[in-house]
Amino acid sequence: MARSILNILVVVLAVAGGFYQLYLKPLLTTFGYARVIESIGNTNCKNVPELQACEKIMIHQPTGLLYLACSTPISRTFWTPAVGRLNATGASRDDFVATYDPKSSSITRLKVVGYDSPRGLSLHGMDVVPSSNPNQLFVYLVNHRAPLDGIAEKVGADSSIEVFTTTVGGNTLTHVKTVEDPVIITPNDVVGSADGKSFFFTNDHGEKTGLSRELDMLGRASTSIGYCHLDHGCKFAIRGMHGNNGIVQAPNGTLYVGNALHGGLTILEPQADNSLVLADFIKTDRGMDNLSIDSNGQIWAAAFPNALLLVFKHFSDPSIPAPSSALRFSINTGKDAFYGEKYKVEKVFEDDGSVASGITSVAYDAERKRLFMHGLTAPSLVICEL
Repeated sequence: MARSILNILVVVLAVAGGFYQLYLKPLLTTFGYARVIESIGNTNCKNVPELQACEKIMIHQPTGLLYLACSTPISRTFWTPAVGRLNATGASRDDFVATYDPKSSSITRLKVVGYDSPRGLSLHGMDVVPSSNPNQLFVYLVNHRAPLDGIAEKVGADSSIEVFTTTVGGNTLTHVKTVEDPVIITPNDVVGSADGKSFFFTNDHGEKTGLSRELDMLGRASTSIGYCHLDHGCKFAIRGMHGNNGIVQAPNGTLYVGNALHGGLTILEPQADNSLVLADFIKTDRGMDNLSIDSNGQIWAAAFPNALLLVFKHFSDPSIPAPSSALRFSINTGKDAFYGEKYKVEKVFEDDGSVASGITSVAYDAERKRLFMHGLTAPSLVICEL
């Protein structure tokens, strides 16, 4: 009997050891466990503390004007459905879009016109798209509304996509439409069209709440991308993806999606019916949040050097610094391209949190050589000359 028990224990330990070495250890490494933080690109930077908790930033390239979707750090600790924070009583109801002009350092909080919902705005992802009229912009916003019925901790957020218009450098946001649909489950980020009529968005989980949602951490593929048209409704463009978070669209229509859990950049091509097909995947050593594309066509990603500290400490207490990094993706034109390495991935910025803490969004102005960074609960906008 003793020998049998010993043999069973040996088998169990061998299986556990194999599981740790083959799966759990690489996963913990991706999450940032024991990662050494480098100092890269963080010496010529300045902070703008008047702008806090801005989850998404966008550059209007012709003017260099920055658009930001902002809240307050304390309200984010109560109400951030993407990371399971569902205390609706502590949620902000007056989140806002602001502009920042790097030339004058002026900040403008845009006044909302024509949107009078009592549930207000609790902002997350955003896209700012020039229309055919170069002075008009369409602004697409992920709005995590509190549920009308039920307790938020049990039923989750009643999220919508809000469509607004503004003018370049203007101080108002005029509401166009609220889009709500069963396909809009757990929206995280959005990319919109230039006519103000349609958009793609990521669902960062397959369920609003529940234990099964947590299995995504281990690799369950429940996330998706939805497509909505203001006149024709919404549908799933692709399902069965993993870790979907930030999304950006290139001028040729190609979509790029960041994996926030296990890392990697997914490349997708739209079809005639607005469904999406997988074109390629670029592996990374860390999870990524929001994406942007610069005027040279390079993709930028806010990435997590230590996701464990970010999620379990910084998001609970924003005063705890969380390290940040920015990755740049481009076509590989070096010798490695001959051996099949089509893409080049560069770590352009990294900091231990003393300069840039808790960054979840980056955007690079390639003409003016400025990297802009902000985060869900970050204490300030960070601008670095690169």
